[in-house]
Amino acid sequence: MKGWRRWAAASLAGVGIALAVGGVAGVLIGLGVAAGCVVLFGRLEPAHVRRERATARSDLPFAADLLAAALRAGAPPDRAALAVGEVLGGPVGERLVRAGRALRLGATPEIAWGHLGDLPGGARFARAATRSAEHGLALTRTLDRQASDLRAARAAAAAAAVRRVGVLAIVPVAVCFLPAFVLAGVVPVLVAVVHDVFAVL
Repeated sequence: MKGWRRWAAASLAGVGIALAVGGVAGVLIGLGVAAGCVVLFGRLEPAHVRRERATARSDLPFAADLLAAALRAGAPPDRAALAVGEVLGGPVGERLVRAGRALRLGATPEIAWGHLGDLPGGARFARAATRSAEHGLALTRTLDRQASDLRAARAAAAAAAVRRVGVLAIVPVAVCFLPAFVLAGVVPVLVAVVHDVFAVL
């Protein structure tokens, strides 16, 4: 959400709450709601950014495998990055093309592979590729290891998302049953205790 829209929506929410509650308490609660909305709206990602991140998360391990295969076939890193990037497309492919062009123009590995740094898992991928190029390690082994690490991270993220869905599924049930439990179980006991106390007095 753009900056002015975020502030406008937060202000409307705050004013609505302030008018609904009324008085000084309404103003204070409205300010709190407005501030919370600004923070919440600031954390929301546009749909196209979410799709791009999801695509990158699934494509990066595959790109590492393809790069390793191209390097094993004898292609230099710049040509391998360009070829894989052009075939793969998407956010990972675009950044690989940039990395390949940068390598071809003589950029340092850190700058070239750094084009992948803003993708999920891309910063770790870029660091590993840079270290491998700087220290003379076999880049193919590094890419194979990165591909398996990225797949493991993606599987862990998927498992965490499944667990989170399970927890979030309980929330509506709690919201529905907790008031009923309080009204049916706690309130009668409190009324009986208060009645007995006043009867003794």
